Amino acid sequence: MQATKPVTKPKKQRKMLHQAPDHIRYKFFGSPLSPQLKASHKVKSLSVRSGDTVRIMRGDHKGFEGKINRVDRKKYRIYVEGLTREKVDGTTIFVPVHPSKVMITSINLDDKWRKKILERRKEAHKKVEEAMEIEIRERPPKEVAEVKEIVEEKPKAKKTRKRKKKTIKRVAAVKKERAAEKAKKGEKPKKKKTRAKRKSTMKTVGGK
Repeated sequence: MQATKPVTKPKKQRKMLHQAPDHIRYKFFGSPLSPQLKASHKVKSLSVRSGDTVRIMRGDHKGFEGKINRVDRKKYRIYVEGLTREKVDGTTIFVPVHPSKVMITSINLDDKWRKKILERRKEAHKKVEEAMEIEIRERPPKEVAEVKEIVEEKPKAKKTRKRKKKTIKRVAAVKKERAAEKAKKGEKPKKKKTRAKRKSTMKTVGGK
């Protein structure tokens, strides 16, 4: 079987997005749930539907909250009740919003299939948590202690400029002590090697 490579060209990505079938298209309507819904349903995100109450998190209408009136899968936009604007001719129209800019505050559970989706995800989350607990119980006590030490360890503070200055002072003090010891013994301090200055030679023009 031939392995599929991820598409990196923007042209192909746009083509896949705008020519996607309905069973893939609805996945692009995923929006994050509010913290309360996350705690109750154990789900981070869900595809938006008409009837859900959402809050706009980004853009010019940030903070606006309302119920979704219509979902346009062709243009990848949603329309919220109360979020309208006036055209030049005086008519009012709904302002389109991208689903990634909203957060779901209440879910419409009239559809039985949607309830099953949430229940299935919740059960999967429970199974993962149970598997993690069993794995921790089966581990030997030494490994558990090591993991706790790694978690409890505080990150080492980065060296600041003040500490660097202190280290420079310490090095200088050590050098002075060594020089004093050598002077007592009668040893002469070694002279630093200096590079001899090169005489600059200027090329004469015309052989002068």
